[in-house]
Amino acid sequence: MEPKLMTVEEVAEYLGVPKSWVYSNHRRRAIPSGITSGASMVNHLWEQQEATTETEQGRDVRAFVCEEEWTEVLKRVKRDPSFTTKLRAAWDGATLRNTTKEEAQEVRDPAMVLHAHITPPDWARYVGESEAAGGSYNRILPFLLGSVPMLDDDRVSLPDVDGSELSDAYGWATARPRVITLGEDARPLWRIVRRYARILGETLPEGQAVFIERTAEQTLRVAACLAASECSEIITEEMLSAAFMLVRRSVQDAVRVTKGATSPKKQRQPLSLADKVRARIELHGGRATSSQVLPYVGASASEVKALPEIVVTVDRSGKTGRPATVFTLRGDASQGEESAPAERSVVDRAGIKVVHLDAYRPEPKEAPEPVKRPEPIIDSNPFRALL
Repeated sequence: MEPKLMTVEEVAEYLGVPKSWVYSNHRRRAIPSGITSGASMVNHLWEQQEATTETEQGRDVRAFVCEEEWTEVLKRVKRDPSFTTKLRAAWDGATLRNTTKEEAQEVRDPAMVLHAHITPPDWARYVGESEAAGGSYNRILPFLLGSVPMLDDDRVSLPDVDGSELSDAYGWATARPRVITLGEDARPLWRIVRRYARILGETLPEGQAVFIERTAEQTLRVAACLAASECSEIITEEMLSAAFMLVRRSVQDAVRVTKGATSPKKQRQPLSLADKVRARIELHGGRATSSQVLPYVGASASEVKALPEIVVTVDRSGKTGRPATVFTLRGDASQGEESAPAERSVVDRAGIKVVHLDAYRPEPKEAPEPVKRPEPIIDSNPFRALL
């Protein structure tokens, strides 16, 4: 899939926010989607870096990746194991490298944001356990989306959002390098957040815990963004509390979307020899020869004869060839009655064995006497006769 390029205006319209929220300096930047390999991700960031190196603002490696159908990407990602590795490196801000025939591509301090949409069943199907265990998906905050009741009414629309203050805060945060720290009033809550993350990781199954291992770190990152939006270098207790509520919601959704995906699968118990033989006999109407049973159960004739619930008889009805071994179920009385007379119905006439067909016809059973039903009880209610 070729990367789909989106302008700043298209991203702002997709997210439903003002254009200034996307980039405060209004610099036009191509925003890719459909990146399905680690090499293509590095190549896009490198091309953007090379294109902005000589500009007035300088080198720019910021990128916003918007995936409306992340399922299609994850299907192709399985062919390239380096995708999740590059994704982790980009999230950590580590240097990304591509080795090509023409020249080596290197991107330092990448700043990439991934916004993706995927259904819960596809998440459980295409997010691999090995990649999750490696930490590729605990860097993502998943949220389960529901319907917005307000949008059901055509007369109600979303309120207009003024992004001027947020644009000013972005300019403040990028004007020079800043260090955002925890305030003294937020430290008690920070200890609770870390304890919450540690207890949660030890309580949940391993298959779910790998998705929420960065709960404390994610809370601190969200709180730092809230502080920067207020043009403050101090994270207050209120900011940390709001960030903790958001991350806790993501943790709950991550547990819900992965529930049952890591539960141990019930292994199918193999059928015993008796079950296999019984199934073959029932398949042939309660009476099966050795050629109809032995090749399909993986056992010898002696092993089948040793089963306590199997009755073995010899059928000498054939004019030529060896007598056939017949297997029936011990609980089936009709089959026992049918096969037993076969031995006694053989009459030698001039060396020729003749079998009377009547020997294979079971004797007719007497019809059971009809059950006499009790006489109806006369109802003492005189009004019932009127119904």
